[in-house]
Amino acid sequence: MVIKVFLASSSGSTAIKKKQQDVVGFLEALKVDYTQLDIACNEENRMWMRQNVPTEKKPTNGIPLPPQIFNEESYCGDYDTFFEAKEDNLVYTFLGLPPPPGSKEAADKEHIVENGTHAEETNAEENPDDSTEVPVEERNGDAHGEEEQEACEEEEGEGGEEEEEVADDEAMEGETAGDEEPAEEEEAEEAEEETDEVTEDTEARAAEEEQEEADDDREEEDLQSEEEEELRQLEEEEEGEVQEEEEAE
Repeated sequence: MVIKVFLASSSGSTAIKKKQQDVVGFLEALKVDYTQLDIACNEENRMWMRQNVPTEKKPTNGIPLPPQIFNEESYCGDYDTFFEAKEDNLVYTFLGLPPPPGSKEAADKEHIVENGTHAEETNAEENPDDSTEVPVEERNGDAHGEEEQEACEEEEGEGGEEEEEVADDEAMEGETAGDEEPAEEEEAEEAEEETDEVTEDTEARAAEEEQEEADDDREEEDLQSEEEEELRQLEEEEEGEVQEEEEAE
């Protein structure tokens, strides 16, 4: 399996150049075999890349920007998805390659497998086969019949004392209920004030997060517009060169 990285060697976009360097540099650091395919100097590479990037992965204008990564004919992703896989230590999974022994990604997979096997063994130990037979006397209730009857008689004798104790407790609770009501009202007021403060803080944080997201969206739109404009200029320059060559001939 060969990893294909589609690049633009003559791109005037600093952002695109940096992304291409990040992808190539990381693949070289991992010693992954890959092939660079230039879309700026080879029209076939450019057309193949555009045709094989899935429609749902293309930007709104329908023109995918480099770098784009493939495993043979299978699409892996662009720079953003590559970066996410890199952050999650899942680059080999992203590329469709088996992680080499000793790598962190391979160790994580082994850990998951070991945990799953251990969980199954634990469940088997916690749920043993309940095949112990119960004596016939216990199932029929004959063995403990006399003991249960004696216990019932003792409980009836103690019932009167328990009723008197319950009555005394209820009387004491009635006396203290009046004192507890003001304290409960104060606690309810304090809890309500704390809730209001927490709500205000939450709303303030939410407003800040919305503002930050809006700023990030604007920056991404500006970057996308810049990249699209530079790619358009690159295409116009190439078309001009082709026309000049045709006129010269």
